[in-house]
Amino acid sequence: MMKTKYFMSAAAVAMMLSGCGVADKVTVCTTAPQSEWMDKEAFKENLLNSGYQINEFKVTEGSCYEIYGKDANDDKVEIYFNPVDGSIVKKEAH
Repeated sequence: MMKTKYFMSAAAVAMMLSGCGVADKVTVCTTAPQSEWMDKEAFKENLLNSGYQINEFKVTEGSCYEIYGKDANDDKVEIYFNPVDGSIVKKEAH
């Protein structure tokens, strides 16, 4: 009887702890099909011409153009852009 109570308590604690971690939420920039997106190379070129320095450029799981680099103020940034209209969806300074 005591072993059963202990097992049930341990199982309950394990279940509660498994939900404690904060899952990474995906930033979604658009639901538009890629045929409506701006050309990647032209988009990158426009950013470079606007003063950005790009260390890494990628397309994310949430359909964003994402850069790691520096903005026009020379601040280290991670920025998620909507690939349809080029707007900034999320910006993190590092």
